[in-house]
Amino acid sequence: MSMVLLAMLVPMAVLLRSYVLEDRLAQAALEVQSTESVVARYGRSEIARYVAEVNADSDTETTVVMADGDVLGPAPGAAEEARIVEARINSTARVDDVDGGTAILVPVSLSGSSAGPESQPIIRVFVPTPGFERELVRSWLILLALGALLLVGALVLSDRLARSFVRPIQSLAGYAAGLGAGRRTEQPPVEGPSEVRDLGVALHRLVDRVEVLLERERAGIADVSHRLRTPMTALRLRVEGIADDAARERLMADLDDLQATVDHVVREARRSEREGLVPVTDGVAVLTERARFWEPLAEDQGRRFDLEVTTTGPVPVRAGPEDLAALVDVLLDNVFTHTPEPVGVRVTVAPGADGGLRLVVEDGGPGLSVEDAARLVDRGVSGGDSTGLGLSIVDKTATESGGGLSIGRSALGGTEVVVDLGGA
Repeated sequence: MSMVLLAMLVPMAVLLRSYVLEDRLAQAALEVQSTESVVARYGRSEIARYVAEVNADSDTETTVVMADGDVLGPAPGAAEEARIVEARINSTARVDDVDGGTAILVPVSLSGSSAGPESQPIIRVFVPTPGFERELVRSWLILLALGALLLVGALVLSDRLARSFVRPIQSLAGYAAGLGAGRRTEQPPVEGPSEVRDLGVALHRLVDRVEVLLERERAGIADVSHRLRTPMTALRLRVEGIADDAARERLMADLDDLQATVDHVVREARRSEREGLVPVTDGVAVLTERARFWEPLAEDQGRRFDLEVTTTGPVPVRAGPEDLAALVDVLLDNVFTHTPEPVGVRVTVAPGADGGLRLVVEDGGPGLSVEDAARLVDRGVSGGDSTGLGLSIVDKTATESGGGLSIGRSALGGTEVVVDLGGA
């Protein structure tokens, strides 16, 4: 690794030397241009003052050699006098390596002057080697620091690679932790030392076994649901044959409560089958489809049924499709059960505040008091002849998704139920 860094740093150091030199010469060229405009416009006193200010703020040396030999600024060396004369006669700029640095010589043509090149002032900018070396050393130190940082990073990376055999264990641990937290992810590959591979195989077998048991449980629940349906139907037929109207209605109400309770228990038991470990559903599609399911009944009863969807495209929410459908069924069933038939209903599906959805169900019925609205959310409390599980189920679905349930007065005059569903 150190040899690789050395092979990288040496060429970079050479390139830095060339870059710094070019940068210094470019700065000197800018100084020449600025001085040239001053020499062409002003007299000697202004030129001398300008040269003094420039030299005070720069480590380069700027000199103006007038045509009569007068020198404004640091005097050039004796070896440069011949070059200055040659630049004036040829009226061409030149760059020369001199003792201690680099000298740039530029003749200045004075506007309005009819004299020959020998009357032109010469601008001399000297870039001293010591200043150049200080800047280069600074750049080399930065490069050396970067190299040291890379070396340390390489050592840390090597240490990480040396510990790579523990990664399969970490992968298995994360997978097991996800299962414990209710998140089902893809099984990690079996890799690493033999002991780790054995552990991975055992964990995968355990997960497969649990899935088999869950599948058996789901099948058993489905069987229980089917077995209960037949005796419940037979019992309902027998109750319908009772001559006593009061007793028949009482028993039918009890059967309705029993049926609702059984349906709720079966639905909760099959939650893992419906949702998986992380339920995510397109709420717009499920809510609107289930709301339209009730529209024919509203037409049969002469109710006005308005469905408003103010969002476009799918909106994923943290709830299963069957729970969302049951939520709509509970709310609309309450409207159809507890309001007179001519009363209208309005269902609104709108975007939620947190990226989820807001479902609003309103009716034009008699409405609820504030106390009744608060009580109806409690499990087992009902506003009529029912188990009272309905709104508590709605509240549970909304809360588990990250939202909530609120009940109030509707603009239609009746009850307004607002269900907020958290976005996935």
